[in-house]
Amino acid sequence: MTKGVTQGPSRRRGRRPGGTDTRAALVEAAREVFIEHGYDGATVRVIATRAGVDAAMVNHWFGGKEGLFAEAVLKLPFNPKELVDRLLDGDVDDIGARIVRNFVTIWDNTGGGVFTALIRSITSHEQAAHVLRDFLVKHIVGRVLNSVGPDRHELRATLVGSQLVGMGMVRYVAQFEPLASTDIEMMVAAVGPTIQRYITGDIT
Repeated sequence: MTKGVTQGPSRRRGRRPGGTDTRAALVEAAREVFIEHGYDGATVRVIATRAGVDAAMVNHWFGGKEGLFAEAVLKLPFNPKELVDRLLDGDVDDIGARIVRNFVTIWDNTGGGVFTALIRSITSHEQAAHVLRDFLVKHIVGRVLNSVGPDRHELRATLVGSQLVGMGMVRYVAQFEPLASTDIEMMVAAVGPTIQRYITGDIT
C-alpha cells in the first residue's frame, strides 16, 4: 500500500458548512482515499481536502480516522475505538470470551446482514480485502495484542481474525446449523478458549 500520501489538488473548491452534507462528503471522499491508499496511507488532511471541508470535521462527525473508516469503507455497526476499549476492560484471562461475546452480539443485533454484506464486498474487491485485513489485524485485534499479547503480535492477531471471520462466515453467510442458531453464551464457551490461546497461550 502507498505510504505518505501527498495532499494534491482538492477535488472541490472552498469549504463546506458543518452540516449533514459535510458528513456525506467526508464519507464519499474517505471511501475513495482509503481504497486508493489503504488505511495507513490515507490521512485525515487528505480526506478532508478531497471533501472540501476542514479536517476538524472528521473528529466532529466520526471521532477520528477509525470511525470514518468504519462507516465509509466497512460500514461497521460499531465504533472501533470503543470496541477495543471494551475488549481491554477486564481480566486478561477472559479476553477471548469478551472478543467472541462482542463479535457475536454485534452481528446478531444486525441480523447478520451487515456482516454478510461486508464479506461479499471484500470478496469482490481485492483492494478492499487488503484494507480490511490490515485494519482488523493492526487496529482492532492488533491493539488488543499490543496491550496483552506476549509475543508474535501479528501472527496472533491474524489467527484471531481468521477465527472470527470463519465463525462469521458459517453463522451468517453459509448459515450452517446448529451453529447459526446457537446462543451467544454457548458460542463464547466453545470458541472463547481458542481465541484466548491465540492471544495469550503457546502457539509454537
